[in-house]
Amino acid sequence: MNWCKFHIAILFLLISTAGLSQSKSEEKNEIIEQRIEYIGGENESIDYSTLFDNLYYYYDHPVNLNNTKEVDILLEMGLISEIQLVNLKQHIASNKKLMTIYELQAVESFDIPTIRNVLPFVKVSSELFAPNVSLKEILKNSSNELYIRNIRDIEQKKGYSTKEEEDDTRYLGSPDKLFIRYRFRYLNKISVGFTTEKDQGEQLFGNSQPQGFDFYSAHFYLKDFGRLKALALGDYHFQVGQGLTLWSGLAFGKSVDISTIKRNGVGIRQYASADENNFLRGGAATFGLTKNVNLSAFYSRKRIDANITDTLDAQTNEIAFSSFQNSGFHRTVAELNDKDAILETHFGGRLEFVNQNFKIGATGFASRYGGEFERKLSFYNQFEFANNENFVAGVDYNYVFRNYNFFGEISRSQNGGLAYVNGVLLSLNSRFSFTFLHRNYGRDFQNLLSNGIAEGSRSWNEKGVYLGFDAKLNGQFTLTGSMDFYKFPWMRFQTFTPNSSGFEYIAQLQYRPSRNFIAYFRLRHQERDINDSKIESSIYQLSTESRTNYRFNVSYKITDYLSLRNRVEVSQYERGEQEDEFGFLAYQDVVFKPKSKSYSLTARYALFDAKSYNARIYAYENDVLYYFYIPAYYRVGSRFYLTARYKYRKKFDFWIRYGVWNYRNEETLLSGLEEIKGNIRSDVKVVFRYLF
Repeated sequence: MNWCKFHIAILFLLISTAGLSQSKSEEKNEIIEQRIEYIGGENESIDYSTLFDNLYYYYDHPVNLNNTKEVDILLEMGLISEIQLVNLKQHIASNKKLMTIYELQAVESFDIPTIRNVLPFVKVSSELFAPNVSLKEILKNSSNELYIRNIRDIEQKKGYSTKEEEDDTRYLGSPDKLFIRYRFRYLNKISVGFTTEKDQGEQLFGNSQPQGFDFYSAHFYLKDFGRLKALALGDYHFQVGQGLTLWSGLAFGKSVDISTIKRNGVGIRQYASADENNFLRGGAATFGLTKNVNLSAFYSRKRIDANITDTLDAQTNEIAFSSFQNSGFHRTVAELNDKDAILETHFGGRLEFVNQNFKIGATGFASRYGGEFERKLSFYNQFEFANNENFVAGVDYNYVFRNYNFFGEISRSQNGGLAYVNGVLLSLNSRFSFTFLHRNYGRDFQNLLSNGIAEGSRSWNEKGVYLGFDAKLNGQFTLTGSMDFYKFPWMRFQTFTPNSSGFEYIAQLQYRPSRNFIAYFRLRHQERDINDSKIESSIYQLSTESRTNYRFNVSYKITDYLSLRNRVEVSQYERGEQEDEFGFLAYQDVVFKPKSKSYSLTARYALFDAKSYNARIYAYENDVLYYFYIPAYYRVGSRFYLTARYKYRKKFDFWIRYGVWNYRNEETLLSGLEEIKGNIRSDVKVVFRYLF
């Protein structure tokens, strides 16, 4: 690695902080992007669309704090903890209502950083939602949004070749990724909308896609109308407990924010994203049987992709399949053969008791899959789900006692596999918080709708203990840290020995002397057992694999309309006796947003040197509206992007973004049908939004 670059970058960061000036204005995009990066971790595959959607909506339509039924959304967006939510409701109940936003300073456990996070998304008003509203009132205070986004790669990929001999394997469609969404929304009470998407390489109204787009989605959603707590028709999410029994959609993993270690099940919610797999389709409803008892029922039935291995009966179209396909791509003949191959059905219900401090619920559901599931089992994955039906049941609880928040869940699958998790969030005062979580997921626990907190990608074959803290040292410094120790009782991919283990710790020191300047240093270290790559015999031995990241980040405003962001990050990868691998990333962001103008610009220039994927470094990128991108920077080269926004008469918004990767000493990029000749990879994104 070129350490000269590292020293230059450090010097640049130190020099560039000299011209600070303070301003009271903060822009919406900047606030939302900082929040996403803080709680989102380093996972480029998670769909943050729902979180983006909520943050943008409630920035423009702030939550009325005097409406205690509405403030739960602050917990869902990760802006406050369960303890803070209970304290806020108790404060409002004891004082009848808030008179001013500044009363948040008097709410127990609300500190200055929390209030800063919450302020852009809340308001104080005496106007409360009436359960029997008129159609006129709904139309008056509702919003309509039409959103169109197109993404196109500039360099031609191998899959778009026009050679006749490659017709069976080439991409059948254009390199455009087109997404269209319409949504009608009345507060958080009514939502109606539809979504369509075509991925790059998929046809649009062609022989392989005569119905037009590759993916269609629609929903109708109501919330809090008398005893009807929630109703969803079409596509929806159902999230309960700690995610072990039933959880579809977004769930945060381990991050700097220790509160994300706890799942906050929101029940039934509308679905308006483009993930073609992680949602339910059909209908769901929650009814209030009494003041504190709710009953939910749901039914989902949709066709899903699967890898077909054989046709068992040509007359009934019964097939055999070896695995589920979750990519959502239908670009080639082979991918189209796997599209909508089998029928997936889920149905079940939930009974829960809820009051202000305590919640307990029991959930159960059955799953059925069409066709004959013939999973290719190996010695390391022999306990995975390989059946045509399953039944999962679980019990979860959540209890807030003073400054303690106890939570947990236990779940059992049809084959007898168990999984459970228990934890506590402790807020000693407004300056110090502590988190503890213990999890134990059996090697034979089988649930394809489980999304509990885990080191692995799924909630199975794992035991662990997590400890975290958040300390406000004074008005300017915040120290956060966590440690996670875990063990895998059975074998797993790339680890063919039982009882392998690992640990991870994160520490971050943040300095924020004003609203216009924030800097932090973050250390992250991961270590786990993995197969020794040098052992060639049939007896596997383990070696230690470790990754360490050192990050220094600073963001500040030069003027009311000009902000700068800088980052330097170094990664180190070690595995057994192999030579250590290093990665390096340094970038400069410039954000130009004149107050009185209808346009804004955001740009980044980055240098990176991480010769292997093992030493990769993730970094969140500013993008067009409702789109998230957390790419891995690796190999050697530079990165540049420019995002421009233009707003016309408050109703029309346009975004355009150009991004380019420039790699050194590379003749080809990517592989397979995605292969690009040369060392340049670039794309253009265009977005149009109409609000009415």
